[in-house]
Amino acid sequence: MLGSAVPVPAEGRRGRAGRAGGDYNSRGAEGPPALPLPAPALVAAGGQRRGSGCVRRSPCALPSSRPGGAGSVPPPAGCGPARGPAMDLFGDLRRMNKRQLYYQVLNFAMIVSSALMIWKGLIVVTGSESPIVVVLSGSMEPAFHRGDLLFLTNFHDDPIRAGEIVVFKVEGRDIPIVHRVIKIHEKENGNIKFLTKGDNNEVDDRGLYKEGQNWLEKKDVVGRARGFLPYVGMVTIIMNDYPKFKYALLAVMGAYVLLKRES
Repeated sequence: MLGSAVPVPAEGRRGRAGRAGGDYNSRGAEGPPALPLPAPALVAAGGQRRGSGCVRRSPCALPSSRPGGAGSVPPPAGCGPARGPAMDLFGDLRRMNKRQLYYQVLNFAMIVSSALMIWKGLIVVTGSESPIVVVLSGSMEPAFHRGDLLFLTNFHDDPIRAGEIVVFKVEGRDIPIVHRVIKIHEKENGNIKFLTKGDNNEVDDRGLYKEGQNWLEKKDVVGRARGFLPYVGMVTIIMNDYPKFKYALLAVMGAYVLLKRES
């Protein structure tokens, strides 16, 4: 019964104390009357020990006895306050033996190695040092929007043509630029130079090139756009704009891989 206590008869208390020599009366049935049990000890769902398990304290349960008072019952081990997700993760790590921990670490290392191998394989197949890039600005709208994921190839045998969309690097800039080729200038010796411009820009890219450079060469090209997925790269943009989110996401993924149990 929740919130109610059942009194124990005096004879039963004296007899039980006399036989067991417990906390109620260490001198047996001949001594003074035993102290009554505190009410919470008999509450059905009051947070005390039931069998070998623990019952979470109900918000309606009676309060326990004062610390150090007569008949006070200490809470059983493991029946403390609820733990947060982070404590649960550390608890799972502590419960894992060394073999399980090493297995999960190796599993995580295999996932990272597989991702790197896939990336290197794409570099070999496409001929581009960055076969997948994300559009970071709206200078190519309406062709590409911010957050679009581009797939590139960069085969040196293919000539660059006017109207192609290329990704190129400029000296002094860490981030490549994706714009359209608007002019081709071919020299007598066969060398080709070209000029680029964003579809959404009013002027060409001469103001973006390094000082004194008016044309791009083939060595500046990272790749040419062959396909795209709209807005898939927004996750990358968010992680670049909010580094804490990136680290939190990586930590959650790493913890999931390490703590994942084989079924």
